[in-house]
Amino acid sequence: MEKFSSKELRFSEKAISHFRSSLVNNSKSDGIRIGVRKAGCSGFEYFFEFVDVSLTNTNDFIFNEGDCKIYVDQDSLNYLKGSLVDYSEDGFNQGIKFHNPNA
Repeated sequence: MEKFSSKELRFSEKAISHFRSSLVNNSKSDGIRIGVRKAGCSGFEYFFEFVDVSLTNTNDFIFNEGDCKIYVDQDSLNYLKGSLVDYSEDGFNQGIKFHNPNA
């Protein structure tokens, strides 16, 4: 496994390809927002969602990965620094995975 930089958020080619193909089918989207939010009593969960062109947040960090924009808010970025966002296919299980050394 690659070494993680504690100051970066990185994306695998598979993740970017997955996001890119998802955006093709959603013409109103300007990109993908990923982040961390509270879930349950004392936990957090990762999420990703489409960013509507008219609802972009000026406080988001924007990662330009080729023709794919990925939006991350400051609070989430604090949790995600040093992470690798990947896409994995394992039989019927497929989806985005966060390899986060901070978790």
